[in-house]
Amino acid sequence: MASRSDRPVTLAAISGAHGVTGEVRLKLFGEGVEALKAYRAFNDSTLTLAKLRDDGKGGAIARFTEVADRTAAEKLRGTALTVPRSAMPPLAEGEYYHADLIGLAVVTDEGLAIGTVIAVDNFGAGDVLEIERAEPDEKGRRERFMVPMNTAAVPEWDAERLIVASAFAG
Repeated sequence: MASRSDRPVTLAAISGAHGVTGEVRLKLFGEGVEALKAYRAFNDSTLTLAKLRDDGKGGAIARFTEVADRTAAEKLRGTALTVPRSAMPPLAEGEYYHADLIGLAVVTDEGLAIGTVIAVDNFGAGDVLEIERAEPDEKGRRERFMVPMNTAAVPEWDAERLIVASAFAG
C-alpha cells in the first residue's frame, strides 16, 4: 500500500463523452476548474490534460492527449482522475483533504476504539464523516454512523487517528 503522502487523491470523475472529438464531461470534487488546472497528468500519468474549461453547471469539459474520439471518451466513463497526495498543495493548520481522513482509526475522547472513517460527505452544511464501527452487531453487520467534522464533534485528529467526542459516538 502507498504511504499516506503518496496515496491517490481523487479530484474529479469522468461522467461521459462530450461531442464527437474525444472531449469528456467531468464531475469535480475539488474547488473548481481553476484548482484542477494546476495538474497536467492524472492516474499515474496515463491521462495528460490538453485542455480544460468550465461547463457552466459546476462541472468541466476536458480533452486528454490520449483520447482521440468519442468512442475512446465513452470508454472512460466512471474513471476517477487522481493525483498523488504528495502533489497536493500544503494545508494550513486545521485544514484537511478528505483522503487524509478516510481510513483513520476512530477513538472516543475517553480512549475507546470505535471504528474507522470510511467516507467524507458534504450535503451542503459542512463535511460529515461516515464511520464504520469496529465491532459487528449480533447479525455480524458493522453499523455505520455519521459525525459532523467540526471541533465540537471532532476535537482532534492526526495522521494516525481521529478523536470523536463521546457524545457524538452514538
